[in-house]
Amino acid sequence: MTDQTAHPVIITRPLAQATPLAQRVRDMGRHAVVFPLLDIEPLPDQAQLRAQLHDLRRYAMVAFVSPNAINAAFAILPSWPREVAIAVVGEGSRQALAAYGVTDGNATIFSPKDVERTDSQTLLDVLDMDALRGKRVLIVRGESGRELLADALRAQGVDVTPLPAYRRRAPVLDVAGRARLLTLLDAQGDWVITSSEALRILVEMVREAAAATGVAKLQQQHLIIPHMRIAETARSLGFTHITQTASGDEPLLAALQFRA
Repeated sequence: MTDQTAHPVIITRPLAQATPLAQRVRDMGRHAVVFPLLDIEPLPDQAQLRAQLHDLRRYAMVAFVSPNAINAAFAILPSWPREVAIAVVGEGSRQALAAYGVTDGNATIFSPKDVERTDSQTLLDVLDMDALRGKRVLIVRGESGRELLADALRAQGVDVTPLPAYRRRAPVLDVAGRARLLTLLDAQGDWVITSSEALRILVEMVREAAAATGVAKLQQQHLIIPHMRIAETARSLGFTHITQTASGDEPLLAALQFRA
């Protein structure tokens, strides 16, 4: 029998998204390791978040930049007002909405049509700017992030309110985490990378734990990446073994099945 632990699938998403994916990977017969590269934390003061979410009917549309934004908002929201449209970037966010009972059947949800390239620009391509012009749009996001969506909407005459809902930070690499990381570098696994920020954090972690030799070993690992922009970041950081998939868990799992 093949030792599946010798070729693990390392899932680097934040813990809330990594855990269910890890179970699906195990159901395929692969050894899954959850190794989050970003910690998602609630804001210490949620007064502004609660105030803005109190009456969403003030807005023509609410855009969620990630599943983490959805989780943060729905921890407060009792229900979704059907008349308020929703915009999301990727399939992961659609799945997060569905977990709270919000689907195309009971809400208007805009998302990119090209699942091979899901980002703010392809989201803008499907929005009706004429209908949004002069209206209010809420963007639920982390404390920091790219401003492309907000800037593009403002340029079209949309009244945009950004709403921080959570904070991201790099995990602390303690003694146990360092040992796990060094073990994973030797395992030659499939690394699921879903954020350019997370990949940069991984490189810095390895540099801290194992210097240039470790970074060279990391660059030989196989990455599975759901977006062309993250793939471009990976190449700029010296990675060459990259499988790019469409957005969402199903294409990712299909890529893993092919490598099993």
